Amino acid sequence: MVLVSSCLMGFPCRYNGVIKNHPELADALGRVAVPVCPEVLGGLGIPRPPSEILGGTGAQVRVGPARVVNILGEDVTRAYLSGAQIALSIGMQAGCRVAVLKARSPACGIGAIYDGSFTGTLRTGDGVFAALLRAHGFKVYTEDELEEALLSLDCQVTGAV
Repeated sequence: MVLVSSCLMGFPCRYNGVIKNHPELADALGRVAVPVCPEVLGGLGIPRPPSEILGGTGAQVRVGPARVVNILGEDVTRAYLSGAQIALSIGMQAGCRVAVLKARSPACGIGAIYDGSFTGTLRTGDGVFAALLRAHGFKVYTEDELEEALLSLDCQVTGAV
């Protein structure tokens, strides 16, 4: 089983409610996908004001100095932390050890996230959920790394047999 950002599977849960379907992802992972949206699981609505991590990365949100704020200036850190914990729990209960997540998201981004200025500027780092998954030993990929994720998943399935 593999955790997948719900928005990548065609669920209209992105901040703006727009469907961002990736049919190749749904085709490749459909039967083994466990879709989660940590932002919605944390209690944020659809649509919702866009959010970015201010003052650091998702790992730094988890330990305190950074926070997640929306474009209106509201602190939504608790929702991101809570949703990440719930999504992690769902993944662990389903036996997932691999995740394919939405690139650049303040929750799911891997390797690059927006910098908190709401100008489209990226910084190095992971989103809150991605950082939590890494801390629990998950292999994490973005939708841009689908081929690599599938190879990893195949190795895990083959190794488990």
